[in-house]
Parts: sequence; structure tokens; C-alpha cells
Amino acid sequence: MSEWIARGERTVYENRWVRVAMADVELPDGRHLDHTVIRVRPVAVAAVVNAADEVLLLWRHRFITGAWGWELPSGGTGEGEDPAVAAGREFEEETGWRPGPMRLLLAVDPMPGISTSHHRVYWADGAERMGEPRDAIESARREWVSLARVPDLVQRGEIRSANTVAALLLLHHLRMRK
Repeated sequence: MSEWIARGERTVYENRWVRVAMADVELPDGRHLDHTVIRVRPVAVAAVVNAADEVLLLWRHRFITGAWGWELPSGGTGEGEDPAVAAGREFEEETGWRPGPMRLLLAVDPMPGISTSHHRVYWADGAERMGEPRDAIESARREWVSLARVPDLVQRGEIRSANTVAALLLLHHLRMRK
């Protein structure tokens, strides 16, 4: 199978968060098609696990899907910002806890057929309580949730965010097998 080749791209819509474009794509058989491309900043995600094998999660509502669910703190990286630093910053802003040293756990592209949304998930062992979260509006509550509960929460649809599902199932696998 040969690669699809982008021969050009025009912007359809743009703001500070996203750029939507139409790409002229040449298929391996020579045909061309218009393909939507959504370009966004890279996302940094933070998973912090304590000594009791619990992870600090946000319970939040997503109006786009109309669903409540557990998520890991995350946010866009600033121009030139180290993603590990961004993950730690977002974690502290959204939880009120300062994480230990952040290490790369995994990188995922949730929608590679249409979007450049690249997510890097970092994890740390432990965090220090600093106070109330600066971005408390981001979630209805914050709780330390046992990694042992993760598969059941995913199966019941209480963890729906793709980057959170991938990260927590990997952490569950790594931490629960010891």
C-alpha cells in the first residue's frame, strides 16, 4: 500500500485553538480527494499515582457529548513549552496538587485520520497538596481512585476520554502486576 500525498491545503476556519483546513490529497491510484484536516496544539496529560495505587481524577461533564466521566487533568502546550512541564502545570491548576517528577508514559493520536491532535501522557509517583485548584471550574470534583477499579469504570462508561482510557489501562497493567 502506498502513501496518500497531500498536494496542498487551504484554511477554512481558524482561531487561537484550532485550524480547520481542506487538503488536496492524491491517492496511490492517482485520484484526488478533498480531505478535512483539524490542526490543534499538542496536548499534555498528567497521571499521578500515590503509594496506595490510586490515581487523582477529575469528574467532569463534557457538553459536546452530553456525558459525565472521570478524566486525567490535561491541556494544550504553550508555544515552545516542554510537554512534561505543561502536564505538571495543568495538573496543579486543575487539582491543587503539585506532582512529583513527570515521566513520559505514552503518546497517542486519538483521531489520526482527521486531526493532528497529539497527546503526550506523563505520570508521576505522588503529589503534594498545595491548596484549592486554580481552575476548579474544570471539574465537579477531584478524587483519588484506585487503579484496581479502572477496568470496571472503563467498561461501565465512566471513563470515556480516549487518552485517559489508554493511560489508565496501561498504568493498571504496569502497577497491578507487581
